Amino acid sequence: MNGYVHSIETMGLVDGPGIRTVVFLAGCRLRCRFCHNPDTWAEGQGQVFTPESLLKRLQRFRTYYRASGGGVTFSGGEPLMQPGFLRETLRLCKEAGIHTCLDTAGVSEADEGTLRGILENTSLVLFDVKDYDPARYRELTGQPIDCSERFIGLVQQMGVPIWVRQVVRPGVNDTESYLEGLRAYAGRMQGVERVELLPYHILGAHKYEAMGIPYPLAGMPPMDPEKCRALQEKYFPAST
Repeated sequence: MNGYVHSIETMGLVDGPGIRTVVFLAGCRLRCRFCHNPDTWAEGQGQVFTPESLLKRLQRFRTYYRASGGGVTFSGGEPLMQPGFLRETLRLCKEAGIHTCLDTAGVSEADEGTLRGILENTSLVLFDVKDYDPARYRELTGQPIDCSERFIGLVQQMGVPIWVRQVVRPGVNDTESYLEGLRAYAGRMQGVERVELLPYHILGAHKYEAMGIPYPLAGMPPMDPEKCRALQEKYFPAST
């Protein structure tokens, strides 16, 4: 079984606990207006790995995982777009005693059995909330919210811990009404350990130009990190 890896980042510090290796898998069917990795959208592109060869690469960093309480985070793109490869790689990581995070929006065409196999070997889900309102979600991503909602329901059913993550855009979802709604949305979930507000940035804008794609949020300034931290402390103080 082969999988396509867009890139691998070592010494990651923001995608789960401790020092982590972040594996960016290729493929995503969402077209989020604030996406900073459009180069990960295409399926079937990137470096080819088997689950065994990828595990061998990841095991190089075990010393850092042990020392920091870290591990491996599978991101993308959308890692669930390669469900069979992801499931087998997660299984091997678990057998090797490596902590695993799944950074996902929960969008996949995989059947429930495959998704259960993935979650059985996942230590923590980093759930990317695009928007909790169905109409806004579709406008933002180009897809309905149903698939994401089904997935996060399965995560809760299986008792996998969740970190909720929300990209905050200035003048859009940095308002009291939106953040109160996000707090209520996360509060209805079981197993949420924290909610993280991530400031919108424009570091990926040059990728759109290089790919000949118009940048959807041209003209929107980056979110002020200090304001984002203040909102974090106000609405989700236990998550800081």
